[in-house]
Amino acid sequence: MDILAKILGYLLNLCYRVTGIYPLAVAVFTFLTKLILLPISIWVQKNSIKMVRITPEIYDIKIKYYGDPDTVNEKTAELYKREKYHPFLSVVPLILQLVILLGVIGVVREPSYSGMTNSDLTAFGIDHSLISGEIGGLYLLFPVFAALSSVFMSLAQNKSQVLQAEQSNLNKYGTLVFSAALSLWLGFFVNAGVALYWILSNIFSVIQMYILNALIDPRKYIDYELLKKNREELQGMNKADSSLTKEQKKRQNKDYKRFFSVLNKHIVFYSEQSGFYKYYRRLINWLLDNSNITIHYVTSDPDDQIFAIAEKNSRIRAYFIGERKLITLFMKMDARIVVMTTPDLENFHLKRSYTHKDIEYIYLHHGISSVNMTIRKHALDHYDTIFGVGPHVFDEIRAEERAYSLPEKKFVEHGYGLLDDLSEEHERYMRSKAEKSIKSALIAPSYQNGNILDSCLDEIVASFLKNGCRVTIRPHPQYVKRMLQKWEEIEKKYADNDMVTAERSFSSDESIYSADTVVTDWSNIGCEFAFSSLRPVLFVDTPMKVINPDYTEIGVEPLDIYLRDKIGIRVSGKDPDELDAAVKKLIGESSEFAVKISEERDKNIYNFGCSDKAGGKYILSRLKKQSEKKGRNE
Repeated sequence: MDILAKILGYLLNLCYRVTGIYPLAVAVFTFLTKLILLPISIWVQKNSIKMVRITPEIYDIKIKYYGDPDTVNEKTAELYKREKYHPFLSVVPLILQLVILLGVIGVVREPSYSGMTNSDLTAFGIDHSLISGEIGGLYLLFPVFAALSSVFMSLAQNKSQVLQAEQSNLNKYGTLVFSAALSLWLGFFVNAGVALYWILSNIFSVIQMYILNALIDPRKYIDYELLKKNREELQGMNKADSSLTKEQKKRQNKDYKRFFSVLNKHIVFYSEQSGFYKYYRRLINWLLDNSNITIHYVTSDPDDQIFAIAEKNSRIRAYFIGERKLITLFMKMDARIVVMTTPDLENFHLKRSYTHKDIEYIYLHHGISSVNMTIRKHALDHYDTIFGVGPHVFDEIRAEERAYSLPEKKFVEHGYGLLDDLSEEHERYMRSKAEKSIKSALIAPSYQNGNILDSCLDEIVASFLKNGCRVTIRPHPQYVKRMLQKWEEIEKKYADNDMVTAERSFSSDESIYSADTVVTDWSNIGCEFAFSSLRPVLFVDTPMKVINPDYTEIGVEPLDIYLRDKIGIRVSGKDPDELDAAVKKLIGESSEFAVKISEERDKNIYNFGCSDKAGGKYILSRLKKQSEKKGRNE
């Protein structure tokens, strides 16, 4: 430190002799040290850009090998080696800065190092204590200024320093608080000249950062959209099962081991939550009735109804796997066929198996809607087989393959099992109930912005009441979850009206079966109601529910738009006369609508009433071919 202090002392003395003003000499000295270290700062800038540029790939590694830290570390090290990235380079300037700071402390503490005397230092011009460090005068302000300069630098770096800007808020503001507190504390133990150097050094560091960002612009090298996408996906995975209790985690780990203890699994169904079983029910029952295979059913819902069903049927094996553990399970999947209703296989955290490349992944629809408009673009690209609801799905899938040069998938004319169930349940309900004297309407909108509940509920209710109809308002579960206060206001508003029921519970579907018409905007319930009951729908033209804004690229009209004029009446929802005329027609001409709806159902739905047989026969045929192929290979 003595040698360093003498070298820096000569530099400080030179600055003082040129300027003649001590504070100005310290400023010039600080600038020169930054200039000397500039090559290292440029080196660090480039290294930081490289780090952020490869960060999406690091996130991808963490996603791909989630739950396997050894492999994550191994693959990350390989990435660093490939990119010639040195993770510790970012601390080099800090180390050099601290070394120089120690030298500056030596210079200021011992004026002889700089060739100056105490009388020279009085040129500071305010108070000798500002240099010597004696308590008094303006000296007490210097620790505060030092802390403020650290806050200024930290805030600037959090926003604009290429690497620091990508850190978590905890790291950003944790560093800020620590840096400010340390500067404030140390400021009381060093000379004022040292504190002045530290303040100026922080200010110059910010200026240098913006100059380097202009000369070596990170935006030219970094894909920030990909970085954001991968970061959000990883964050979602980290939060996925944070709500699991200790007992649920133990249960999950037990089920995970039990799943992989079974060899030669023929078919696996995956369900996100209990409500998805209804889409699989008919298909699973057909397979159980027409084969001897065992159904393996993985669910991320610890209270899924499948567990009670599995207790009564030994050929159904149910497993609870939370979303976080699910990632590893999918990577190691070892079945012959996997059936899912979850889109975006391979696009996000759920990947195709890394250990068994010959698994056939089947996508089974959980709605009648367009698959091009109501799910994300390219959401089905990595499935092998599509169980199509109707010809519209076939047209969309083939059009997407042509438009985006995708390989052709297997397509099965399956149908819609839930619709088959709904139709049978509706018939049973109608046989068990006497004919009603009062007509009824069910208002069941979606939850997108501008939906019926937010835009024209009062006008619609008033029109049905005017025509002597009972009205049930049944919100989408997501609406209640997101807009609870608004829903409670609706409940309160109609609480005293005997002709209006605000139905928050979803435990019963009686309001659906008993309705003479359904009012919706872009909810799938409209098609399900019409095709299962042959009764018309009142469609309200609220803003469209569109997940894929590029749905027009393939040139196929979505079924959701086509059917609005075929199975009911379409209205704006704001014109009382238009609403009144539509309600009268829906209630008075239901038999005419029944014929039209039946024709559209036959035209747009495959295998109505027997979708389970169509899907089940395909699965058994594929399992047979796979077994024959495996036998030949062995």
